[in-house]
Amino acid sequence: MSISSSLNAGVSGLNANATRLATISDNIANSSTYGYKRMTTDFASLVLGNSPGLFAAGGVRASTARIVDQQGSITSTSNPTDIAVAGRGMVPVTTAVAAAGDGPLPMLMTPTGSFRPDANGILRTDSGLVLLGVPANIDGTIPPFPRDVATSLRPVQVNTNQFVGNPTTFVDIGVNLPATATRPGADAAEYPLTIELFDSVGVGTTLTASFTNIIPPSDGGPGDLVGTDATARTEQDVWLLTMENIGAPTQEVLIRFDTDGRPQAWQPVTRDAAGNIEVDPAGPTVVDPLDPETGAFTFSFLAPAVNPDIQIMLDRTAGGRGLTQLSDRFTPIAIDKDGAPVGDLVSVEVDARGMVNAIYDNGFSRTIYQVPLVDVPNPNGLTALSNQTYRVSRASGDFFLWNAGEGPTGEMVGFAREESTVDVAGELTSLIQTQRAYSSNAKVIQTVDEMLQETTNIKR
Repeated sequence: MSISSSLNAGVSGLNANATRLATISDNIANSSTYGYKRMTTDFASLVLGNSPGLFAAGGVRASTARIVDQQGSITSTSNPTDIAVAGRGMVPVTTAVAAAGDGPLPMLMTPTGSFRPDANGILRTDSGLVLLGVPANIDGTIPPFPRDVATSLRPVQVNTNQFVGNPTTFVDIGVNLPATATRPGADAAEYPLTIELFDSVGVGTTLTASFTNIIPPSDGGPGDLVGTDATARTEQDVWLLTMENIGAPTQEVLIRFDTDGRPQAWQPVTRDAAGNIEVDPAGPTVVDPLDPETGAFTFSFLAPAVNPDIQIMLDRTAGGRGLTQLSDRFTPIAIDKDGAPVGDLVSVEVDARGMVNAIYDNGFSRTIYQVPLVDVPNPNGLTALSNQTYRVSRASGDFFLWNAGEGPTGEMVGFAREESTVDVAGELTSLIQTQRAYSSNAKVIQTVDEMLQETTNIKR
């Protein structure tokens, strides 16, 4: 009968509002929890089959959902490995128990985390979440890895007692050579530059780059250059560059400048039995040994097993500072190079692309891991677990590992945490509404009870 359905409807109203009260209390309790995503409760009416002229109350049904795709405010911290995501995507993590074992690592995801190295250098949170990433190659590059499985992800490990050698791979030389030194009657001179280099094991060595002026003859006879027919002359605006390094063969090249003081031609040097420079006047005078991609000479200075090649930037048109032949002064403008002695690891930082960079006290930094961002088609369908972690479910769809800042994902933010998405004022308002609704349903049950009592008293 209708009076019984009213009682059932009141009971369902109590249960529904009790469910809503539970989500509100959970939201308020986690209003200060980093990375917490608020819960919502939706009500849906229940309609029972009714006969014509007779209505039976169906009641209400409550359903809960976690709004995972809503992002909280990002706040700054003082820890470089505190991570948040400015946009879509989550950070891959696993449990400390799984990371300590030998089995496969179950991948979870979290919107934010405060990661610090443990006794083994593994970045983890106080709650036992271990940060996952793709290990970099020895040169700091990230190898290709599958994006639809987590088999390439490893716990991010940082050894604080780690040392690193930063080898020299390029030297960008900017020098002005005196134009008066390559005219007839000029005095022979040598202009040296000393450059410190480092190999891959951090051992330093000295490279000497000497510029020697080639003086044209003033009497019309053969010059300093010896040709195949012994009649070669020394042209104006020619310099001999000699590269010397201990333990490596000396390398020489002739540099010819144009009338504007810019390098025009580069010609490798060969010498005859007497040690004279040989050129072939009938052969090509312009030889271009510049690498078409890097615009640099490639010389071998150190032992090949340690540091086989170093690129020497000499041509300004190729992107370097370059050489010029102007005025009457030898002026080293600048020497830019990489490489540094062995350094101690002092800190680790995460950049916007998710690269975990090790910073050393010699000023060198190197990428040691890449932390990709995990994204799914339906974030609200993820299965929520403790410690603000989530797991892929059928409702969420399959995951994909994106580079941070690419595709639909946002950038990764270091020195930052994501705050809770809970609005305490809104939750307190909902709490008052829920209390009133609960009291009203309780009043319905009380009224039905009184009506049933009146029905029972009819027989008296």
